[in-house]
Amino acid sequence: MDFRQQARTWLADNKHHAPPDYGPIMPPRLRGAAVAWQRRMADAGYVFFALPDDAKTVWLQECAAAAVPPVLNMVGLVLAANALLAFGTPDQQELLAGTGAGEIVWCQLFSEPAAGSDLASLSLRAVLDGDEWVLDGQKTWSSGASAADWGILLARTLDLADAPKHKGISFFVVDLRSPGIEVRPIRQMTGEAEFDDVFFTGVRVPAANLVGPPHGGWGVTMATLGNERAYIGSSVAALQRRLRSANASSAVERDRLAALHAKARALSFIDTRSGPAASLLKLGLTETTFDLAVAFGDRQSVLAAPGARLGGGTSEVQRNIIGELVLGLPKEPRPT
Repeated sequence: MDFRQQARTWLADNKHHAPPDYGPIMPPRLRGAAVAWQRRMADAGYVFFALPDDAKTVWLQECAAAAVPPVLNMVGLVLAANALLAFGTPDQQELLAGTGAGEIVWCQLFSEPAAGSDLASLSLRAVLDGDEWVLDGQKTWSSGASAADWGILLARTLDLADAPKHKGISFFVVDLRSPGIEVRPIRQMTGEAEFDDVFFTGVRVPAANLVGPPHGGWGVTMATLGNERAYIGSSVAALQRRLRSANASSAVERDRLAALHAKARALSFIDTRSGPAASLLKLGLTETTFDLAVAFGDRQSVLAAPGARLGGGTSEVQRNIIGELVLGLPKEPRPT
């Protein structure tokens, strides 16, 4: 039996144990159900970061068809896991077993109130003090931080006066039970609170929690965000499932729905590509999802739709990447 048929059979037999497919972000209220589902997947050998690359695409497609989450959350099973596999020390990689088994839930601590799309402008400081780094500052829009155990975090370790902004950033893994961390949920216009502000006041992190070289976290970050865009982009099958369930009651709506089907079909042909094509796929998917929500969605999906244009890098950032790296256009002017 090939992997697709094996996965399809297992999902048919087990999907009644799964929570509803909530996308890449685990709602904090579903942590218990999501952890139980991740454990069930792990027991059957379906730990996403441990699958071969071609099997990952198949797994995402089959989970989308079955309407179940393919992972507990993207931050842990995609971003943190791949960062540790590529850049982590053997001791840091010991966190992978608990991550795959659903025993460790992760969040992403990148964006700040004054550093969203321009992530390199972040200002949360990490100062080395003996064998510990001391963290002070704030992160915002942290997906599921209120339900997380650990986080992947970016901090400024060199002053802007001493190095270009991309060169003075370091990448850490942080235990969110550490003293000095405060998590405050952000209430969204949907009524949910899937994101949080996270405040760090004199938080001491072991030097062993530095991932990659000191001041070299930007390279780790770019690799990590590339994995995020590819994962989000690979959700084409879920989009196609939602399109099939949309009801068109007039000729105008049927024409609109046909156009969305055509876009989703075109995106499916980019699904297996990597590199800058991941930005093309991510942009196309999120824009089509937005159009679907506006045209045929209920109130909740319409309110949530704008967020798809932000996660994994804004649509504007994706257009810059596509223009420069895919189309070969001149780079956007940058301040010196």
